Amino acid sequence: MKILSEIVNSVQVLNSIGNIEIVVTSIEFDSRKVTRQSLFIAVKGTISDGHQYIDKAIENGAIAIVCETLPEKINNQITYVLVENSEKALGLISSAFYNKPSSKLKLVGVTGTNGKTTTATLLYNLVKKLGFKAGLLSTVRNYIDDSAIEATHTTPDAVQINKLLNKMVEAGCEYCFMEVSSHAIDQERVAGLHFAGGLFTNITHDHLDYHKTFAEYIKAKKKFFDGLSSGSFALVNDDDKNGKVMVQNTKAKVKTFAVLTSADFKARIIESHFEGSMLNIDNADVWTYFVGKFNASNLLCVYATAVLLGFEKNDVLTALSELKPVEGRFETIRSQNGITAIIDYAHTPDALQNVLNAINQIRKDNQQLITVVGAGGDRDKTKRPEMARIAVNNCDILILTSDNPRSEEPDSILEDMKTGIDNENRKKMLAIIDRKEAIRTACLLAKIGDIILIAGKGHETYQEIKGVKHHFDDREITKQILNELYN
Repeated sequence: MKILSEIVNSVQVLNSIGNIEIVVTSIEFDSRKVTRQSLFIAVKGTISDGHQYIDKAIENGAIAIVCETLPEKINNQITYVLVENSEKALGLISSAFYNKPSSKLKLVGVTGTNGKTTTATLLYNLVKKLGFKAGLLSTVRNYIDDSAIEATHTTPDAVQINKLLNKMVEAGCEYCFMEVSSHAIDQERVAGLHFAGGLFTNITHDHLDYHKTFAEYIKAKKKFFDGLSSGSFALVNDDDKNGKVMVQNTKAKVKTFAVLTSADFKARIIESHFEGSMLNIDNADVWTYFVGKFNASNLLCVYATAVLLGFEKNDVLTALSELKPVEGRFETIRSQNGITAIIDYAHTPDALQNVLNAINQIRKDNQQLITVVGAGGDRDKTKRPEMARIAVNNCDILILTSDNPRSEEPDSILEDMKTGIDNENRKKMLAIIDRKEAIRTACLLAKIGDIILIAGKGHETYQEIKGVKHHFDDREITKQILNELYN
């Protein structure tokens, strides 16, 4: 419970009507969740406008309303607070309501197209290995120290973020590592948070269904670094030309990492196998359980962040050598007859290219590579032909299939993908809409020693079709089929 005046003083209030010294028991921006004495914040969302539900919120027990536009009919029993931007106000007020928990932790935000989940999760695991309590907010799973909490979004809403951060503080956590999506930045979900550091992994073609242009996508990512304080650090990937763009206007202390160019933190791959890689990080050799240049970059980012947080170099390298890949990220499954299946979340052109490059750098000439991949429905359509083109150019057999078609027809998604494949390469392409049958076909076509890449869903345990989520786990199904066929 909080006095309304205490939590709205963090926001620029344009006007207020009624008593602002009242006690509010919760903050809600969904009118359906409002209970007695709630503060309802009317947010103009991408799908619906919360201002349309102010009356419903009051009916459900709201005692105060924060809004950008006052309703035509004012209820004399209700307090109204007028603000310029209610999305931003939601973040600032949520932080104040939960006693500004981000200022009591060393909170590190990770943004970029690819590598967010791996980087944030590995940082959480590393700090835990070093003996400290930590929290994690990620696509796969959230953690309050050792307690796992289901994740529904890459970055939760502002109320949930602050609620979880507050629980981390109460649990004695000293650190929190958090994925920060471009949607979350654009929608002000991180407003009011104090970050000890911000990390930029890379930026490539994605989310243009939301941002419309690549320039707007870059602008959203950059906004995160623009908001960092002078007491924080900004660590950016210097192998990506947009790394410098991200920190053009930041107040934070800028540091760089790179695998291909010179930087403050440097790494190179010495040798690589399907079981892992030998890396040279900051002039020290370390064996890791990770494969590919993209993972070398992720691990270097983890190392650099830990050093910037004050951990000893040798302690970090030792812990790094013990870390295992994140669920659904280059996760390998072996059959008894020597077929290797790799499950990976790669669902953007760049991520798919990275995984295929990693496999092709390791596999031998006699090892056939079969790729199973689709593209999500109701998402950026322009990446579909590009993903198909990348896949077919980097494998021996391509099987196009369903990902999460959502409200779209799977046939139309595959037709979009096929436009990226020339007539010559269509000879090595199959289209099998049923994802399980596509995986089965790949397993049947594979010979001893061959490699199967099943891309796009990774850790996900569902397939969304026509608004319904059906249980579907690439890892579970691949193991089942390989066992049936070859064990």
